Amino acid sequence: MSAGGHDVAVLGVGMHPWGKWGRNFVEYGVAAARDALSDAGVDWRDIQFVAGGETVRNGYPGYVAAATFTQALGWNGARVASSYAACASGVTALETARAQILAGLVDVALVVGADTTPKGFLAPTAGERPDDPDWLRFRLLGATNPTYFALYARRRIDLYGATTDDFAAVKVKNARHGLTNPYARYRKEFTLDDVRNSPIVSDPLRLLEICATSDGAAAVVLSSVDYARSHAGGSPVRIRAVSTVTPTYPNTVIEMPNFATDSAASAPPPERGFRDSVAAAAYEQAGLGPEDLDLAEVYDLSTALELDWYENIGLCKQGEAERLLRDGQTTHGGSCVVNPSGGLACFGEAVPAQAIAQVCEVTWHLRGQAGERQVEGARCGLTINQGLFGHGSSVILST
Repeated sequence: MSAGGHDVAVLGVGMHPWGKWGRNFVEYGVAAARDALSDAGVDWRDIQFVAGGETVRNGYPGYVAAATFTQALGWNGARVASSYAACASGVTALETARAQILAGLVDVALVVGADTTPKGFLAPTAGERPDDPDWLRFRLLGATNPTYFALYARRRIDLYGATTDDFAAVKVKNARHGLTNPYARYRKEFTLDDVRNSPIVSDPLRLLEICATSDGAAAVVLSSVDYARSHAGGSPVRIRAVSTVTPTYPNTVIEMPNFATDSAASAPPPERGFRDSVAAAAYEQAGLGPEDLDLAEVYDLSTALELDWYENIGLCKQGEAERLLRDGQTTHGGSCVVNPSGGLACFGEAVPAQAIAQVCEVTWHLRGQAGERQVEGARCGLTINQGLFGHGSSVILST
């Protein structure tokens, strides 16, 4: 396909604020969808396809999220599809909608993700499933998600000499970024001492360095570029690439929920590790590179994990993320502002919504609509995260 031949337009974006509201996830999704439709100037009756990110914690309506949101908005005859890829669910849903548009089956589509989360860390769904590695890691090892986050942090310390102050500095930066974000759950500045003095959760990570679980929602309206030109005129923000790649065997860095890595005894490791490959596939599809980025929304489940992503998306070489942070290159005035939204540090996890929320944030910056957190002159941005069981997720957008 020729350059630009896989572009779709972002006509509208919308969000429901993150928090612990304790209400039905459908309420959040409908609010975000209506905001996105209003932003796009598109009537709900004109939507031809609805892609929903599933939420497995909210009963059967969560498993059939696209139909659930469509019914709540009012049956309009649209085609629907629901996607589950854990934390990558939002981009998997977005990719489904994009494929429908690029195939010429529809002109305009709505993508929605919303979640209501229980108190505490995310846990497996109920039931006895001894052949399910996600169930087993809780039952056999007691390994909640922060256990893995701490292992990744220890890896940075052992391999690259990262310090706990480096991890704390990521929290300080993201808290500052999210301070004026009206959709963020946590809007408070923190000092290094605040982070240092918060309780240890999983050594070396402290409470302020691990994201919470939240309720929230996000939605986007996508269309063909031709539809966007005829409907809204001007030059809309475009999605230049979507990457949903999986690991290549052998995967030699542990990924949740696995207990061990693949063996490289009989097969050499791939040229790129899993996380590196997620961004690389997006760059290749877009015909762009990390040098083109003005901002990036990355998956900061923990502060240490954000540092890994600097390297995975090519902002620096392996082992250089701490220097990039210390030099101020990932905040305003730097070469690429990372998590100008405040990231999951300020939002928390609303699993089906968070990858869509990243797309909303980048869109606002590319339009110049991000308010006090605006990245000046932003023309190109990337989102990246991953879901359990090897789900990659990255989107590149540009003006």
